[in-house]
Amino acid sequence: MSLYSVIRVAGPGFLERGIAAQPDVADHATFMNGLAEEGLILFAGPLAGTETGRLRVLLIMSADGEDEVRHRLDDDPWVRTDRLVITSIELWNVIVGAERLAASSA
Repeated sequence: MSLYSVIRVAGPGFLERGIAAQPDVADHATFMNGLAEEGLILFAGPLAGTETGRLRVLLIMSADGEDEVRHRLDDDPWVRTDRLVITSIELWNVIVGAERLAASSA
């Protein structure tokens, strides 16, 4: 398993009303929480100041590869309705705090 930094942004289907006002927000939250319970998503959330505007989200994911990241996120209800799109997936090499991350994953 490797760690990945994933940036997703508001897609063409995102309504300019903020996160809470999006259709299917509960389905999206359930999906994301499920990935977190599986251990695929370690951390996720909107970048500060984007919650009420043009959303930008950072995810830290533990996966076998970029293909797994894309494949699993494709099932997000907000991906199927073009509310979120991936703009980058990059391997993340933790240096500072790696021991704390390992301890919290155990």
